[in-house]
Amino acid sequence: MKQLMEQLGLKALLKIDPELAHGLAIKALKMGLAPTPAPVTSSRLATKVAGLDMPNPVGLAAGFDKNAEVVAPLSNAGFGFIEVGAATPIAQPGNPKPRLFRLSEDRASINRFGFNNHGSEAIAARLSKRGTGIPVGLNLGANKTSSNRAEDFATVLKQAGPYVDFATVNVSSPNTEKLRDLQGPMALAALLDGVMQVRGDTPVFLKIAPDLTDQDLADIAKVATEAHVAAIITTNTTLDRAGLQSQHRDEMGGLSGAPLFEKSTRILAKLSELTNIPLIGVGGISTGEQAYAKIRAGASAVQLYTALVYGGLSLAAKIARELDVLLERDGFKNVRDAVGTDKGRWL
Repeated sequence: MKQLMEQLGLKALLKIDPELAHGLAIKALKMGLAPTPAPVTSSRLATKVAGLDMPNPVGLAAGFDKNAEVVAPLSNAGFGFIEVGAATPIAQPGNPKPRLFRLSEDRASINRFGFNNHGSEAIAARLSKRGTGIPVGLNLGANKTSSNRAEDFATVLKQAGPYVDFATVNVSSPNTEKLRDLQGPMALAALLDGVMQVRGDTPVFLKIAPDLTDQDLADIAKVATEAHVAAIITTNTTLDRAGLQSQHRDEMGGLSGAPLFEKSTRILAKLSELTNIPLIGVGGISTGEQAYAKIRAGASAVQLYTALVYGGLSLAAKIARELDVLLERDGFKNVRDAVGTDKGRWL
């Protein structure tokens, strides 16, 4: 019955303003109207990434639950781990609306939210009541008007760190002016040093952009290794617009969804050649085959977001089950054994 309701609801949501639709999806989760198959798992799917035990390697990317409002229902939606946020020290409204565009012909989205969120104090308070379950991480951001953006990341982690299983330094959003400048080696090293000083026992992840040169990747790999980053999330949204069909293709902001799959997977494979840090593959995943391709390109786990817009929340469990079948088909006893086994295809 819940699956039928989800399909009917999805059809309705795809006909209205995308940001309004997202808000209604959050309300539906609060009301218990979403599929809750509990985390999908098997001996092949269960894995450990950066010291975190995951029932399966299919995660939810940051941006869906920006304010940690629906952590409990999302934890039972089939994912192996979830990431909330991004959170900034001070609540901020983000960029003017409209700022989210659905590119249905391309199975994609463009957003220019600009880190709209309730602020780290409110988000930390919600996370403090989340209970136990699958790993939950928080995406760290910086305020648009901050005079010291590097310090903002440490401030959020200091406040919310005790209540999450990992924290992600997000210097790759294209929607806060000059934020991507922090991916440069000197700026990134200084930023990570500040974050590491306040992290306690919380593993720190780094999220990077897909619009990077080979030299950029080499610099990031070196800095991340020296800073003892626990995992690198590869990748955030792109500014590239090549091959898009939708009328919204020229909107400003970050592009996510199907068109990002190849670009992000190539960055992933290249990075896997440069570092032994565990990688989390993000960008354009909507099937078990695509999740499997990311893993075989070098990802220890993957994350979804935009595909849920078109496939519904039940897609997470579906992808995990499909991945399990593929691992069994190819004789892998565990997902860890498949990591990087086909990276040459993407190099």
